[in-house]
Amino acid sequence: MDRTMTEYRKPTDTEHTEKLTSQMVTAEWVKKIACAGDPLRLEVWTHFVGNGAAITIKVQNQKGKTVETLKGQVFGNRFAGRIVIPEKDVEALTFTAKLSKHGLQADSNTCRVLPPVKIANQKWDHQEARRGDVVKLTADTRNIAEGEQLMLMIYEYDQDGAHDFISKFPCRVKDRKIEADWAYEYHEDTDDIATDQEMKKSGRSYNPPEYFWVADLHGRRFGEKQESGLLKFKDWLEVLVTGADGEPLSNCDVTVKFADGTDKTVRTNSEGVAQYQDLVPGPVKVEFEEPDPSDSDPGADDE
Repeated sequence: MDRTMTEYRKPTDTEHTEKLTSQMVTAEWVKKIACAGDPLRLEVWTHFVGNGAAITIKVQNQKGKTVETLKGQVFGNRFAGRIVIPEKDVEALTFTAKLSKHGLQADSNTCRVLPPVKIANQKWDHQEARRGDVVKLTADTRNIAEGEQLMLMIYEYDQDGAHDFISKFPCRVKDRKIEADWAYEYHEDTDDIATDQEMKKSGRSYNPPEYFWVADLHGRRFGEKQESGLLKFKDWLEVLVTGADGEPLSNCDVTVKFADGTDKTVRTNSEGVAQYQDLVPGPVKVEFEEPDPSDSDPGADDE
């Protein structure tokens, strides 16, 4: 950027009057190449233009048609603005900056506009995942170069919008598609998950951990409205029941009350274990009754 300095050579012990000439130094797009639909910043630099001076920016397409007009004020000999590039009939953009009060104007450089980038059909290949599961993320792309690298980010969904960042990893476009595997692990303490009873105190309902993913291409993000759908976390549980002597108790009915308010009863096997699969995660309450000795005594019915 050309910022010509004014050299002052007169003696400093005498009062002088100098007339400073206002100048429009540069008018430029911050990027020389951008995609339709993207935000695009512009800057105008001046010399000897007072703070608050009115400035008008007219943005034109390749045919000279005005597509947007910005109005603002210069501060610190600078004006910065932003537009969103139209998605139709735009192959290139220029702008003209005018300081009408000063009789100054300047034309910008040209920003080349590429077709709009699209990422669609964001999906998980499962609706539910358990610890250690590998789930696949897929999507279709448009107007993204073959081999272009994107960053995929996983978030835990929050009903209030305060989504927690979980993980990120790179992925390259192949055959106009995004495809990546993610090994699911739940690292938090499930005791921290609010129960249905706790949620009802605030007028809300129980919500198990759920996840969505976002694709980031040079700062442009796709999927922030959970377009991928929500991947639900399912847990599992094993309960070992032993007697006073420490030996496993078989044929015990064990009832587990889950965080969402539901419950399930399972009978222990010969090793004293009751197994529960595909559970909603969160704090649980376990209740059991010792088996009736007659249930395991083959001759009990003959007495």
